Amino acid sequence: MSEKDLSISEMKEMQLELYEQNKEKWNDMNPQAAKSHMLYMIEELGECVSIIKKKGINQIMQNKEVRGRFLEEITDVQNYYIEILNRLEITPEEYSKAYIDKHRVNMKRNYEKDNKEKYNKKTF
Repeated sequence: MSEKDLSISEMKEMQLELYEQNKEKWNDMNPQAAKSHMLYMIEELGECVSIIKKKGINQIMQNKEVRGRFLEEITDVQNYYIEILNRLEITPEEYSKAYIDKHRVNMKRNYEKDNKEKYNKKTF
């Protein structure tokens, strides 16, 4: 496999290939399994946070070994993310449209104002 910028379609295909190789041991390819994959993804994200806490951003940027370890963990996050898309049968086109739509909304947002309102509300 060459080094390149992978598309969502390619990542989904790669995850399906991995699933096919391991389907005897893994959960069935069904939407209900997306929940456990979401939890696994959060666990992997926690491992990323742990590296940041223990090593710091500068080490991720400057130390090849720390950067490699961080990339390994963030890739695990991505793998579970793609598994969720596969389990919920979310197409690359469907996801891309949602991403673009959300980006358009975000481009119009006033984050400072939104956060002030959000965190200054008395909710209890």
